Amino acid sequence: MPRGRRGGRVSALEGGPEEEPEAAAGQILLRGIFEIGRSSCDVVLSERALRWRPIQPERPAGDSKYDVLCKEEFIELKDIFSVKLKRRYSVKQQGSGTLLGITLFICLKKEQNKLKDSTLDLINLSEDHCDVWFKQFKKILAGFSNRPKSLKIILNPQSHKKEATQVYYEKVEPLLRTAGIKTDVTITEYEGHALSLLKECELQEFDGVVCVGGDGSASEIAHALLLRAQKNAGKETDRILTPVRAELPLGLIPAGSTNVLAHSLHGIPHVVTATLHIIMGHIQPVDVCTFSTTGKFLRFGFSAMFGFGGRTLALAEKHRWMSPNQRRDFAIIKALAKLKKVEGSPKSVSNDQWQTIQGQILNVSIMAIPCLCSVAPRGLAPNTRLNNGSMALIIARNTSRPEFIKHLKRYASVKNQFNFPFVETYTVEEVKVRPRTNSTPNLEEDAGRHAAASENNFPWNVDGDLVEVASEVHVKLHPRLINLYGGSMEEMNDSEVNCNCL
Repeated sequence: MPRGRRGGRVSALEGGPEEEPEAAAGQILLRGIFEIGRSSCDVVLSERALRWRPIQPERPAGDSKYDVLCKEEFIELKDIFSVKLKRRYSVKQQGSGTLLGITLFICLKKEQNKLKDSTLDLINLSEDHCDVWFKQFKKILAGFSNRPKSLKIILNPQSHKKEATQVYYEKVEPLLRTAGIKTDVTITEYEGHALSLLKECELQEFDGVVCVGGDGSASEIAHALLLRAQKNAGKETDRILTPVRAELPLGLIPAGSTNVLAHSLHGIPHVVTATLHIIMGHIQPVDVCTFSTTGKFLRFGFSAMFGFGGRTLALAEKHRWMSPNQRRDFAIIKALAKLKKVEGSPKSVSNDQWQTIQGQILNVSIMAIPCLCSVAPRGLAPNTRLNNGSMALIIARNTSRPEFIKHLKRYASVKNQFNFPFVETYTVEEVKVRPRTNSTPNLEEDAGRHAAASENNFPWNVDGDLVEVASEVHVKLHPRLINLYGGSMEEMNDSEVNCNCL
């Protein structure tokens, strides 16, 4: 049973203020006596809060110890996600068992954006008394119309160490069942299965879609939901200029190797926190990018890397037999080993709308979200927010291998990773990246360069997926294009980059 500080809100952060907020006020709906903990309590249910105070015999005035013990505790009704009658069953007993009282299931707010489920038992052996209170709690919970009643679950069993199935059935499904949420589970069988499924399946009966997997699965499902919204709106999907919003919110259960999207969304890659955000119906609108080339739409996404980031992923994809961390480290080391500095002068030209950046560019990062992960706890783009209507453009120009390694190492530290003369940062709405294949790159040409791409294609890392493109890529931000369940407590190519700066 959750126990807050005496007089404090049960769901408050530890050490938080002890004053009762205005939310605890309101018209009294019910009042009665229940045993809470081991004390008989005077319990009051109002429109916005449940309050209780221990019942004690009269004592001499001025007894400060008595006054402290009798201080009121409370929880806000918006923090309750389920209510059940508490019964005791025995082997010999038939029927519904012996009534003990009512159990409330509560979402507690902990430190570092973490949420935790807990229970509060209201003990009273009277069937009639508990029935009245139980029905009132059910009526109150039914009034939270933003909370999902039915969810489509898409589970990728191959994510990370093939732990997604265990994560869902041991940690997620019991909480959804407790909350009374109906679920329909599809376990994906091949790459692109979620995309194919969401193109055709009936979604009218669902309040949302939940992804149990890593960044690749999350990005694929977000892309599929947005594509479906364009189709339903009668828009041409070969060329998307002004996309419409996704019709259903998407929940993300982190079960991958990096979980960048879930980490950025919740502020922490925590399965129970992600699940409770879904149950409580917490909605966070998020900006999304469109990726296009030569007038043709490629996909929706949240972040991308071109150059070193793209080629590193291409190398890693060629070694899928390794564990995720092993192939990531292997690919980074091999890509760094091929790095060599090429002489040349950078060039930048501006007009009223576009700024053109030319020269030997080692890496281009385009981020519509902060991109938090274990190797970059402050984020790959720490100054970007989920829905601030802009993207972070981070350009690493021509530099030596030691200097670039220093830059990479700073992502894992508290130091500013952008405080280098070869690193430039911009806040933009649109970016065009145009590789120049007739110039000398500063990553030596070898088989690794084209590990997963054809001779004329350049690898991009889009939300952890390898995308091969032969020509210019146009990236454009679209504000608040999809709702997500949750909320945080917030190789070098000689390339030309055009950015529409704010």
